Amino acid sequence: MSTPHLDGTSAGGPTVRRMQVGARLRRLREAKGVSREDAGWVIRASESKISRMELGRVSFKDRDIADLLTLYGVDKEEERAELMALAREANAPSWWRPYGDLLAPWFQNYLDLEAAATLIRAYEVQFVPGLLQTEAYARAVVQIGYGNADDEEINRRVKLRMTRKELLTRPDGPRLWAVIDEAVLRRPIGGVDVLREQIEALIELSATPSVRLQVIPFGAGGHAAAGGAFSILRFADPDMPDVVYIEHLTSALYLEKREDVEAYVAAVGRLFIEAEPPARTPEILRAALAQL
Repeated sequence: MSTPHLDGTSAGGPTVRRMQVGARLRRLREAKGVSREDAGWVIRASESKISRMELGRVSFKDRDIADLLTLYGVDKEEERAELMALAREANAPSWWRPYGDLLAPWFQNYLDLEAAATLIRAYEVQFVPGLLQTEAYARAVVQIGYGNADDEEINRRVKLRMTRKELLTRPDGPRLWAVIDEAVLRRPIGGVDVLREQIEALIELSATPSVRLQVIPFGAGGHAAAGGAFSILRFADPDMPDVVYIEHLTSALYLEKREDVEAYVAAVGRLFIEAEPPARTPEILRAALAQL
């Protein structure tokens, strides 16, 4: 099976497209003063269906979109065509579809959000961030999480992770600002040789324009993100608020409420201050290499 590649046409995937369409539909409805109940009546659906549409949690039917646009007074053909096209894109398959049988729905959503982000701020305490992993390191991580899987599944999961890395080299890809705990540089995931190769790769990656990498040293003691790893995704679309992503062993948590997001944004801001400055990262990585 050939490995799919990320490109501009697939950036974001259906999750993000649905959220964009839903946000625009909500704005149009509110501007017209139409209740969710009345909107639901027009498309032969319930108020909760309108709510799910506006939150981007369901797929869209052409007829429903057309009827809602008429109800909301959108009669300019160009505007209608644009929103209809966006709604159809929201029903298109994501780049990760060939791996869909391996992916839980909560992680499928993350891959779509990740592909649409313009900035990813992350803190990792145990592993190198997925977007920065070498193939050998990624294989070792996958084997830890899926030790009972056969070789074919392991290979496909590694290919998926390597394809994700293309985000950072895409012209419209996100910038990654990551803070890693010093423990990440000491834990020999896959063995010393694999870790050595991984740290060497981090030295190279930290010099690229799309990556800013910092290290929290053991000597820093307690810090703002002592609770565990998390990521904050930011998007170019003003209708898309920041999303906090916290992964658990068997599921993940997405935080979108303003007060929750602001708490994590404040925490990562303090982390950036408490961590060693980015200019010192190559020196820290080389010192970690010398100790292996």
